[in-house]
Amino acid sequence: MDYLSFERGLSDRTLCAYQQDLGKLFVFLEERGAQGPEGVRSQDLREFVFHLKDSGLAPSSIRRVLSSLRSYFAFLLEEGVLDSDPSERLESPRVWRRLPGALSVEEVRCLLEAPDPDHPLFWRDRGILEVLYATGMRVSELVNLRVGDVDLDEGVCAVFGKGSKERLVPLGGPARNTLERYLREVRPRLDSGRGEGRVFLNRRGRPLSRVAIWTVVKTNAAKGGVERNVSPHTLRHSFATHLLEGGADLAAVQELLGHADISTTQIYTHVDREYLREVHRTFHPRG
Repeated sequence: MDYLSFERGLSDRTLCAYQQDLGKLFVFLEERGAQGPEGVRSQDLREFVFHLKDSGLAPSSIRRVLSSLRSYFAFLLEEGVLDSDPSERLESPRVWRRLPGALSVEEVRCLLEAPDPDHPLFWRDRGILEVLYATGMRVSELVNLRVGDVDLDEGVCAVFGKGSKERLVPLGGPARNTLERYLREVRPRLDSGRGEGRVFLNRRGRPLSRVAIWTVVKTNAAKGGVERNVSPHTLRHSFATHLLEGGADLAAVQELLGHADISTTQIYTHVDREYLREVHRTFHPRG
Protein backbone atom coordinates (compact mmCIF):
# COMPACT_ATOMS: atom_id res chain seq x y z
CA MET A 1 0.00 0.00 0.00
CA ASP A 2 2.91 2.36 0.70
CA TYR A 3 4.27 1.63 -2.78
CA LEU A 4 0.90 2.31 -4.41
CA SER A 5 0.42 5.48 -2.41
CA PHE A 6 3.86 7.11 -2.50
CA GLU A 7 5.38 5.75 -5.71
CA ARG A 8 2.31 5.20 -7.88
CA GLY A 9 0.45 8.17 -6.42
CA LEU A 10 -2.91 6.39 -6.31
CA SER A 11 -5.85 8.08 -4.60
CA ASP A 12 -7.29 6.95 -1.26
CA ARG A 13 -10.36 5.60 -3.05
CA THR A 14 -8.24 3.49 -5.41
CA LEU A 15 -6.09 2.24 -2.51
CA CYS A 16 -9.23 1.14 -0.70
CA ALA A 17 -10.40 -0.75 -3.81
CA TYR A 18 -6.99 -2.46 -4.13
CA GLN A 19 -7.12 -3.53 -0.47
CA GLN A 20 -10.60 -5.00 -0.89
CA ASP A 21 -9.63 -6.82 -4.09
CA LEU A 22 -6.48 -8.30 -2.60
CA GLY A 23 -8.37 -9.24 0.55
CA LYS A 24 -10.69 -11.41 -1.57
CA LEU A 25 -7.66 -13.03 -3.21
CA PHE A 26 -5.91 -13.75 0.09
CA VAL A 27 -9.01 -15.37 1.61
CA PHE A 28 -9.42 -17.55 -1.49
CA LEU A 29 -5.74 -18.60 -1.51
CA GLU A 30 -5.66 -19.34 2.22
CA GLU A 31 -8.70 -21.57 1.84
CA ARG A 32 -6.74 -23.49 -0.82
CA GLY A 33 -3.83 -23.95 1.59
CA ALA A 34 -1.42 -21.36 0.22
CA GLN A 35 1.19 -20.39 2.84
CA GLY A 36 2.48 -17.27 1.07
CA PRO A 37 2.92 -15.63 -2.33
CA GLU A 38 5.77 -18.01 -3.23
CA GLY A 39 3.33 -20.91 -3.39
CA VAL A 40 0.78 -19.25 -5.67
CA ARG A 41 0.47 -20.85 -9.11
CA SER A 42 -1.13 -19.59 -12.31
CA GLN A 43 -3.77 -22.29 -11.90
CA ASP A 44 -4.72 -20.85 -8.48
CA LEU A 45 -5.32 -17.45 -10.02
CA ARG A 46 -7.38 -18.91 -12.87
CA GLU A 47 -9.50 -20.71 -10.28
CA PHE A 48 -9.87 -17.40 -8.46
CA VAL A 49 -11.22 -15.77 -11.63
CA PHE A 50 -13.74 -18.62 -12.05
CA HIS A 51 -14.70 -18.13 -8.40
CA LEU A 52 -15.38 -14.43 -9.07
CA LYS A 53 -17.49 -15.29 -12.11
CA ASP A 54 -19.48 -17.88 -10.16
CA SER A 55 -20.15 -15.33 -7.42
CA GLY A 56 -21.87 -13.12 -10.02
CA LEU A 57 -19.25 -10.38 -10.25
CA ALA A 58 -19.56 -8.33 -13.46
CA PRO A 59 -16.76 -8.64 -16.07
CA SER A 60 -15.82 -4.99 -15.55
CA SER A 61 -15.42 -5.59 -11.80
CA ILE A 62 -13.36 -8.74 -12.44
CA ARG A 63 -11.03 -6.75 -14.68
CA ARG A 64 -10.49 -4.28 -11.84
CA VAL A 65 -9.69 -7.12 -9.42
CA LEU A 66 -7.21 -8.55 -11.92
CA SER A 67 -5.56 -5.15 -12.24
CA SER A 68 -5.10 -5.12 -8.45
CA LEU A 69 -3.56 -8.57 -8.25
CA ARG A 70 -1.29 -7.95 -11.26
CA SER A 71 0.05 -4.85 -9.51
CA TYR A 72 0.60 -6.92 -6.36
CA PHE A 73 2.60 -9.67 -8.06
CA ALA A 74 4.56 -7.16 -10.15
CA PHE A 75 5.55 -5.43 -6.92
CA LEU A 76 6.68 -8.74 -5.35
CA LEU A 77 8.68 -9.53 -8.48
CA GLU A 78 10.37 -6.12 -8.40
CA GLU A 79 11.18 -6.51 -4.69
CA GLY A 80 12.79 -9.91 -5.31
CA VAL A 81 10.21 -11.82 -3.27
CA LEU A 82 9.21 -13.84 -6.37
CA ASP A 83 11.25 -15.15 -9.29
CA SER A 84 8.28 -15.36 -11.66
CA ASP A 85 4.87 -13.73 -11.98
CA PRO A 86 1.96 -16.21 -11.71
CA SER A 87 -0.45 -13.58 -13.10
CA GLU A 88 1.57 -13.07 -16.30
CA ARG A 89 -0.66 -15.11 -18.60
CA LEU A 90 -3.93 -14.46 -16.85
CA GLU A 91 -6.61 -13.37 -19.33
CA SER A 92 -9.17 -10.71 -18.48
CA PRO A 93 -12.85 -11.30 -19.28
CA ARG A 94 -14.12 -9.41 -22.29
CA VAL A 95 -16.16 -6.34 -21.47
CA TRP A 96 -18.68 -4.74 -23.77
CA ARG A 97 -17.51 -1.15 -23.74
CA ARG A 98 -20.41 1.24 -23.56
CA LEU A 99 -20.06 4.27 -25.77
CA PRO A 100 -19.90 7.43 -23.69
CA GLY A 101 -22.87 9.72 -24.17
CA ALA A 102 -21.90 12.97 -25.86
CA LEU A 103 -24.01 16.04 -26.46
CA SER A 104 -24.38 17.54 -29.90
CA VAL A 105 -22.73 20.91 -30.56
CA GLU A 106 -26.17 22.53 -30.46
CA GLU A 107 -27.00 20.90 -27.09
CA VAL A 108 -23.70 22.16 -25.68
CA ARG A 109 -24.55 25.66 -26.90
CA CYS A 110 -27.95 25.51 -25.18
CA LEU A 111 -26.29 24.33 -21.95
CA LEU A 112 -23.60 27.03 -21.99
CA GLU A 113 -26.16 29.77 -22.60
CA ALA A 114 -28.56 28.56 -19.91
CA PRO A 115 -27.22 30.46 -16.83
CA ASP A 116 -29.20 33.60 -15.99
CA PRO A 117 -27.12 36.76 -16.73
CA ASP A 118 -28.94 38.59 -13.92
CA HIS A 119 -27.97 36.03 -11.27
CA PRO A 120 -25.14 37.12 -8.91
CA LEU A 121 -23.26 33.89 -9.65
CA PHE A 122 -23.77 34.01 -13.40
CA TRP A 123 -20.06 34.35 -14.25
CA ARG A 124 -19.13 31.54 -11.87
CA ASP A 125 -21.68 29.09 -13.22
CA ARG A 126 -20.99 30.05 -16.84
CA GLY A 127 -17.26 29.67 -16.09
CA ILE A 128 -17.76 26.17 -14.71
CA LEU A 129 -19.63 25.06 -17.82
CA GLU A 130 -17.24 26.76 -20.25
CA VAL A 131 -14.13 25.35 -18.59
CA LEU A 132 -15.51 21.80 -18.38
CA TYR A 133 -16.32 21.78 -22.09
CA ALA A 134 -13.22 23.71 -23.21
CA THR A 135 -10.74 21.51 -21.33
CA GLY A 136 -12.38 18.11 -20.87
CA MET A 137 -11.48 18.18 -17.17
CA ARG A 138 -12.77 15.59 -14.75
CA VAL A 139 -15.00 17.07 -12.04
CA SER A 140 -12.36 16.15 -9.42
CA GLU A 141 -9.79 18.14 -11.40
CA LEU A 142 -12.08 21.15 -11.63
CA VAL A 143 -12.83 21.33 -7.90
CA ASN A 144 -9.09 21.17 -7.17
CA LEU A 145 -8.14 23.80 -9.77
CA ARG A 146 -6.24 26.66 -8.10
CA VAL A 147 -5.97 30.28 -9.15
CA GLY A 148 -2.22 29.81 -9.58
CA ASP A 149 -2.86 26.98 -12.06
CA VAL A 150 -4.56 29.36 -14.49
CA ASP A 151 -2.50 31.46 -16.92
CA LEU A 152 -4.97 33.81 -18.59
CA ASP A 153 -2.25 35.58 -20.59
CA GLU A 154 -1.26 32.32 -22.27
CA GLY A 155 -4.81 30.97 -22.24
CA VAL A 156 -3.86 27.66 -20.56
CA CYS A 157 -4.28 25.97 -17.21
CA ALA A 158 -2.27 23.31 -15.41
CA VAL A 159 -4.44 20.33 -14.54
CA PHE A 160 -3.43 17.72 -11.96
CA GLY A 161 -5.07 14.43 -12.88
CA LYS A 162 -4.96 10.86 -11.64
CA GLY A 163 -1.71 9.93 -9.95
CA SER A 164 -0.93 13.66 -9.53
CA LYS A 165 0.14 13.81 -13.18
CA GLU A 166 0.22 17.35 -14.54
CA ARG A 167 -0.88 18.38 -18.01
CA LEU A 168 -1.33 21.75 -19.70
CA VAL A 169 -4.69 22.30 -21.35
CA PRO A 170 -5.69 25.27 -23.56
CA LEU A 171 -8.77 27.19 -22.45
CA GLY A 172 -9.88 28.67 -25.76
CA GLY A 173 -11.32 32.16 -26.18
CA PRO A 174 -14.83 31.90 -24.64
CA ALA A 175 -13.68 29.96 -21.56
CA ARG A 176 -10.72 32.28 -20.99
CA ASN A 177 -12.89 35.41 -21.27
CA THR A 178 -15.55 33.99 -18.95
CA LEU A 179 -12.98 32.83 -16.41
CA GLU A 180 -11.23 36.20 -16.49
CA ARG A 181 -14.52 38.00 -15.77
CA TYR A 182 -15.32 35.61 -12.89
CA LEU A 183 -11.85 35.93 -11.33
CA ARG A 184 -11.95 39.72 -11.61
CA GLU A 185 -15.53 40.49 -10.57
CA VAL A 186 -17.05 37.58 -8.64
CA ARG A 187 -14.41 35.50 -6.90
CA PRO A 188 -12.94 38.42 -4.86
CA ARG A 189 -16.44 39.07 -3.52
CA LEU A 190 -16.89 35.42 -2.55
CA ASP A 191 -13.44 34.85 -1.07
CA SER A 192 -13.54 35.08 2.72
CA GLY A 193 -10.03 33.76 3.28
CA ARG A 194 -11.21 30.16 3.39
CA GLY A 195 -11.07 29.43 -0.33
CA GLU A 196 -7.74 27.52 -0.12
CA GLY A 197 -6.69 29.18 -3.37
CA ARG A 198 -9.28 27.24 -5.38
CA VAL A 199 -10.79 28.85 -8.45
CA PHE A 200 -14.47 28.02 -7.92
CA LEU A 201 -16.02 28.98 -4.58
CA ASN A 202 -19.47 28.72 -3.04
CA ARG A 203 -21.48 31.55 -1.48
CA ARG A 204 -19.66 31.09 1.84
CA GLY A 205 -16.26 31.45 0.21
CA ARG A 206 -15.34 27.76 0.52
CA PRO A 207 -14.20 25.54 -2.37
CA LEU A 208 -17.08 24.13 -4.38
CA SER A 209 -17.73 20.42 -3.88
CA ARG A 210 -18.16 17.78 -6.58
CA VAL A 211 -21.87 17.66 -5.77
CA ALA A 212 -22.20 21.42 -6.25
CA ILE A 213 -20.55 21.18 -9.69
CA TRP A 214 -22.96 18.37 -10.61
CA THR A 215 -25.86 20.58 -9.49
CA VAL A 216 -24.70 23.51 -11.64
CA VAL A 217 -24.45 21.24 -14.70
CA LYS A 218 -27.76 19.44 -14.19
CA THR A 219 -29.71 22.59 -13.32
CA ASN A 220 -28.53 24.44 -16.40
CA ALA A 221 -29.01 21.41 -18.66
CA ALA A 222 -32.67 21.40 -17.63
CA LYS A 223 -32.95 25.18 -18.08
CA GLY A 224 -31.35 24.91 -21.51
CA GLY A 225 -33.84 22.29 -22.64
CA VAL A 226 -31.31 19.46 -22.95
CA GLU A 227 -33.61 16.45 -22.67
CA ARG A 228 -31.24 13.77 -21.44
CA ASN A 229 -29.20 12.90 -18.37
CA VAL A 230 -26.24 15.30 -18.29
CA SER A 231 -23.32 15.26 -15.84
CA PRO A 232 -19.89 16.94 -15.74
CA HIS A 233 -18.49 13.79 -17.35
CA THR A 234 -20.90 14.26 -20.25
CA LEU A 235 -19.05 17.48 -21.08
CA ARG A 236 -15.74 15.59 -20.95
CA HIS A 237 -17.14 13.03 -23.40
CA SER A 238 -18.49 15.82 -25.61
CA PHE A 239 -15.10 17.58 -25.57
CA ALA A 240 -13.31 14.43 -26.81
CA THR A 241 -15.98 13.47 -29.34
CA HIS A 242 -16.18 16.92 -30.93
CA LEU A 243 -12.38 17.11 -31.23
CA LEU A 244 -12.26 13.78 -33.06
CA GLU A 245 -15.23 14.67 -35.25
CA GLY A 246 -13.32 17.80 -36.20
CA GLY A 247 -10.29 15.74 -37.27
CA ALA A 248 -8.08 15.95 -34.16
CA ASP A 249 -5.27 13.42 -33.77
CA LEU A 250 -6.03 10.62 -31.29
CA ALA A 251 -2.68 11.05 -29.48
CA ALA A 252 -3.38 14.76 -29.00
CA VAL A 253 -6.81 13.99 -27.53
CA GLN A 254 -5.17 11.43 -25.23
CA GLU A 255 -2.80 14.12 -23.95
CA LEU A 256 -5.62 16.64 -23.45
CA LEU A 257 -7.74 14.12 -21.54
CA GLY A 258 -4.82 12.96 -19.39
CA HIS A 259 -5.24 9.28 -20.28
CA ALA A 260 -2.23 7.15 -19.37
CA ASP A 261 -3.09 4.57 -22.04
CA ILE A 262 -4.25 5.45 -25.54
CA SER A 263 -6.58 2.42 -25.50
CA THR A 264 -8.74 4.38 -23.04
CA THR A 265 -8.98 7.23 -25.55
CA GLN A 266 -9.76 4.85 -28.42
CA ILE A 267 -13.30 4.33 -27.16
CA TYR A 268 -14.05 7.77 -28.61
CA THR A 269 -13.14 6.53 -32.07
CA HIS A 270 -16.15 4.23 -31.75
CA VAL A 271 -18.27 7.26 -30.94
CA ASP A 272 -16.82 8.91 -34.01
CA ARG A 273 -17.70 5.89 -36.14
CA GLU A 274 -21.28 6.02 -34.90
CA TYR A 275 -21.39 9.69 -35.85
CA LEU A 276 -20.17 8.79 -39.35
CA ARG A 277 -22.82 6.08 -39.62
CA GLU A 278 -25.47 8.63 -38.64
CA VAL A 279 -24.18 11.07 -41.27
CA HIS A 280 -24.27 8.27 -43.85
CA ARG A 281 -27.81 7.23 -42.89
CA THR A 282 -29.01 10.83 -43.01
CA PHE A 283 -27.38 12.12 -46.15
CA HIS A 284 -26.56 9.18 -48.42
CA PRO A 285 -29.29 8.33 -50.98
CA ARG A 286 -29.06 4.64 -50.04
CA GLY A 287 -28.18 5.09 -46.38
